[in-house]
Amino acid sequence: MKVMQATDAKNQFGKLLEDSLVEPILIRKNGRDVAVLLSKAEYDRSHAQASKRDLVMRYHEESIEAYSAVYEALAK
Repeated sequence: MKVMQATDAKNQFGKLLEDSLVEPILIRKNGRDVAVLLSKAEYDRSHAQASKRDLVMRYHEESIEAYSAVYEALAK
């Protein structure tokens, strides 16, 4: 991941946008990591993965509620 100071990011915003198409860019201000700039495609990929993870967790929780007696019997 490329790292850029906030002042440089402000002064070179066009380049920053172009560079973010290749890899995420960490923006640092006063020694603190404050933001990460990523391409829209990378954002969409990570958002889709998070949505799938949430869906799997919801189905898992529903399964535990619906079949808890079966799971308990199998555990014995």
